[in-house]
Amino acid sequence: MVRQLDVFTLPMNVSFRRVGRRQGVLIHGHVGVGEFSPFEEYDDDESTAWLAAALEAADLEFPSPVRDAVAVNCTIPAVGPERATEIVTAPHGCRTAKVKVAEPGQTLDDDVARVGAVRQALGPSGRLRVDANGGWTVAAAVEAIAALAEFDLEYVEQPTRSVEELREVRRSVDIPIAADESIRRAADPMRVKLLEAADIAVLKVQPLGGVRACLRLAEQIDMPVVVSSALESSVGIAAGVALAAALPDLPYACGLATTSMLTRDLVAEPLRAVDGHIAVRTVVPDARLLAGSWPDRATERHWLDRFARCERLLKDRRR
Repeated sequence: MVRQLDVFTLPMNVSFRRVGRRQGVLIHGHVGVGEFSPFEEYDDDESTAWLAAALEAADLEFPSPVRDAVAVNCTIPAVGPERATEIVTAPHGCRTAKVKVAEPGQTLDDDVARVGAVRQALGPSGRLRVDANGGWTVAAAVEAIAALAEFDLEYVEQPTRSVEELREVRRSVDIPIAADESIRRAADPMRVKLLEAADIAVLKVQPLGGVRACLRLAEQIDMPVVVSSALESSVGIAAGVALAAALPDLPYACGLATTSMLTRDLVAEPLRAVDGHIAVRTVVPDARLLAGSWPDRATERHWLDRFARCERLLKDRRR
């Protein structure tokens, strides 16, 4: 079928995991709009799941929600303590904070200073989690977690890269371990459960192929779930909110309050945290904002070609 496709580029107001802008394609479908925005390092094979998620959002109604708002955390990039404090105390109302650690070029002392500042800003009743994005070895993870434990961590997300390493870290520390990349970038996401490598599963809608695919995985993996973003615009975040809203149980705040990292959005009323929650609602792209986010011709061609290649791969898989 012929679809309306809108290529976009959105600068970020902070470098996050060395990403300075978000680009992708909005896909207008039968019932809504989906976002296809895999990171540049993802090849076509891996990006096909992102396209499946976008097409689901465009062509199918999201599953019925069991809650009308989703509790979310604020996210602290690898910034200095003063900036970390500013992010925590911004008017989003979040009582949970996720802090990035193990940033290349930084030290454990940098992490301790940042996490300590966040704990002080949150106060003793706030919840605090850290995310290493697989940046530590097992030995470094055990050392870092011991150093950060004084700040009363809720859990540590993806301390090491492999599932086997996650299992080793989990057996060596008392703080719960969450798996992200070991699920969304794994050939078999169920290995985390089979090897008892984590206590919590972090699910991201685009990398895992859509809301329904995530709901199936959540049921199979049978551990508490945290829904997180892939730094999408509000169009993509809406799918994450739909997943979080449809899960039977949601014991942890979700990592979906990331549109504030963008200098602008594609909808007139972005999905932002209010009193620590994001409302479950439909978002509609704004034509004026879309026009202002249109990239140069080379970037547009790159993304349209990427979309076409992934669409062919997806059709081949579904035959």
